Amino acid sequence: MDTQVIIALVIVILAAAALTLAAVSLLKKEIEASRRETVQAVQSAVNGLGQLLADVQRQTGELQDKRLAELNAQLTERNDTLQKTVTSMLMQMDQRLKGSAMENEQKLENMRTAMENRLTAIQEDNGKRLEEMRATVDEKLQKTLETRITQSFQLVSQRLEEVYKGLGEMQSLAAGVGDLKKVLSNVKTRGILGEIQLGAILEQILSPEQYEKDVCTKAGSGDRVEFAIKLPGDQEGVVYLPIDAKFPADAYSKLMEAYEGGNGAEVELAAVQLVRAIKTSAKYIHDKYIDPPGTTDFGILFLPFEGLYAEVVRRGLVEVLQREYKINIAGPTTMAALLNSLQMGFKTLAIQKRSGEVWRTLGAVRTEFDKFDEVLKAAQKRLVMVNEDIDKLVGVRTRGIRRKLRDVEKLSEAESVQVLGMEGDGGEDAGGAGTDPERDGEEGE
Repeated sequence: MDTQVIIALVIVILAAAALTLAAVSLLKKEIEASRRETVQAVQSAVNGLGQLLADVQRQTGELQDKRLAELNAQLTERNDTLQKTVTSMLMQMDQRLKGSAMENEQKLENMRTAMENRLTAIQEDNGKRLEEMRATVDEKLQKTLETRITQSFQLVSQRLEEVYKGLGEMQSLAAGVGDLKKVLSNVKTRGILGEIQLGAILEQILSPEQYEKDVCTKAGSGDRVEFAIKLPGDQEGVVYLPIDAKFPADAYSKLMEAYEGGNGAEVELAAVQLVRAIKTSAKYIHDKYIDPPGTTDFGILFLPFEGLYAEVVRRGLVEVLQREYKINIAGPTTMAALLNSLQMGFKTLAIQKRSGEVWRTLGAVRTEFDKFDEVLKAAQKRLVMVNEDIDKLVGVRTRGIRRKLRDVEKLSEAESVQVLGMEGDGGEDAGGAGTDPERDGEEGE
């Protein structure tokens, strides 16, 4: 009995253990399934959060792009508005300057016309009272005219002699034209030729105080540029515009020979050498002579021949040199045009600076002209008084003398000539003069 009970208890215990194991296994499975669900839920939440972050980032990027586009549009609009405003102000200033110049010119013309009219009136008024001085003036004018004509003939003779000398020099120059090739074959003489041509153009267009020769434009450097135009700077200072003449004759002559030969490869090779020589010259000018603010930020490379300048332009070097070295190319014609433009700017600046001085001068002229008018009026009064005295002397006194001599018996012409001791030719004049005054006296009475 005890054994059976024990066995039953063992069976019960084993059954309970088996149930416990089954329950534990089932619990593990449930826990594993719950863990998996939790992991899947976490992964799903992470994926959703990533998607949400991606959407937020995309919306933020789109909003930022939109804001940047709006800001760019606003900046562009403000830049256009500012540019239009500056352009309008510049046009208004230009129109005001032109209007001021025209107004000043019109005022000067009106004053000149008024002065001419006044002087014409004064001359006409004085011409009526200076008839008696005309003979003396004519004599002096005749002498002066003869002197001037003599001087003119002498001047013409001198000019003819100079012309003859010039013709002789031209003949000598024509005889020495063959030596030009020898001159151009020397590098130093080529540079001197370009410098002389550039100096001649500057001398013809600008005044001596508007440019300088052999100027050291870069501080601390001993390099001197051939010519430099003096531009007005701040506070009455001077800013130099360097100009240097270069003539790569070897490369240019090779290019011309290649053109004449008609060989494309030689043409391209010579063109490359010419481009290299021009760039080397531009770099030399930029490094040696340009030094802002003492100079402009650009320089000018002068080419002494139009054919060379046209070849450089055709090769597209103008933009390249301006972009890489800030050097402008100029031939004889373009240099003259550039200098004329600068000269017009100088004249405009001088007119603006001297307009006040012109008005002061005109004011002084007006003051002196008023004094001149007063002096003329005083002289006119004196002339009127002298005329009145002469009228009194000729009229009243003469009529009184004639009345006194009315009863005196007149002599014949021969007797009057004998008594007065006058010559025969003057007798008739004396007798006639004695008769006419008497008749005039009677008419006056």
